Amino acid sequence: MIPQHEFSIRAPAIQSTRHKHYRKGRIGPERTDGLRQRKPTGVIRSCFVWVAFFLVLNATQAAEQGWYPHEGGLLKYRVQIRFGEEPADTMPDGWKFGRVSAVATDATGNVYVFQRGKKADPIVVFDAKGKYLRSWGRGMFGNPHGLRVDREENVWVTDNGDHQVMKFTRDGKLLLTLGKKKQAGTTPDTFNRPTDIAFAPAGEFYVSDGYGNSRVVKFSCEGNYLLDWGKPGRKPGEFNTPHSIAVDSKGTVYVSDRENNRIQIFDANGKYLRAWTHLGATQNIFITPKDEVWVITHRNNIENLTYDTLAGRIMRIDPASGKILGAMESPGHWIHVTGKNEIFIGSLTGNVFRWYPGWLEGGLGAEEGLTPANP
Repeated sequence: MIPQHEFSIRAPAIQSTRHKHYRKGRIGPERTDGLRQRKPTGVIRSCFVWVAFFLVLNATQAAEQGWYPHEGGLLKYRVQIRFGEEPADTMPDGWKFGRVSAVATDATGNVYVFQRGKKADPIVVFDAKGKYLRSWGRGMFGNPHGLRVDREENVWVTDNGDHQVMKFTRDGKLLLTLGKKKQAGTTPDTFNRPTDIAFAPAGEFYVSDGYGNSRVVKFSCEGNYLLDWGKPGRKPGEFNTPHSIAVDSKGTVYVSDRENNRIQIFDANGKYLRAWTHLGATQNIFITPKDEVWVITHRNNIENLTYDTLAGRIMRIDPASGKILGAMESPGHWIHVTGKNEIFIGSLTGNVFRWYPGWLEGGLGAEEGLTPANP
């Protein structure tokens, strides 16, 4: 018999007829003893994959028809399914997101979406209410992957198709390019399918590099190479697809070692400190200015489903112990958490999910803060 907690894909029943592009949920307690379980085999696995597929499909369709409870702990959320596209689509006529690889916000609340479709510019900017503001980047990228906004409001992206990292102003003016276009390499001035960028407290920055090189590269504030570490493998300090990177206020570096199903933690110069091995395959890490650690994972124990289905999880992690403080189901490739405790998820399904905390029947209600679900 397949354990229920192993897959946790739900298609909840409709509760009311509120706006069709919202649903509600709550952040809940989660297992801390690991996500990897014995996988079903043969006919059982095939049957489960088809059942899971239809549950995912039904849940996605149902989410556009009403509001739903999400069983869990203390903090309630509701989610806008298609931020920027519905209900008030203000993008130019005919524009539509393709796969959304990343999303971030700036200090004023503007939302930056990095997407791969041909029916819109790769970088699309909205205000906090979802109104289209501007866009750029058509023809500039081989395959959009990561996007971050630094403390000076500059927009950084990783292009894992053309092996480059680029820095823009918030209006789209190109300021810096690292890596050689369409040239993969292992030298200090090249990348091989880089995935993410993270900023240290003193201004240096790190690039997770990535699908090809399995290393982390550190640069000065000006973009000069300082050092790198890592190689393919499973030992401490080795990687199998470093898919995301984040830095806390103390300069500690967190690397999503996705295909090794762990997050590795290092000091500022790459000295291995510890690893979290109980979270499964982590797609993306986000650390708030208060050092709250958030991750988005996918259920790598379902072999025949894609990386971006409703089998994913948003989780908040205790940075000291690695304990899972709360979790809720969501598809996703990228996570960003705002100062208002809103959670933005970039999804390869072509959506931007916006999770609101602390809803009440008449609206959002008072912001409750991020109460741990398992204190």
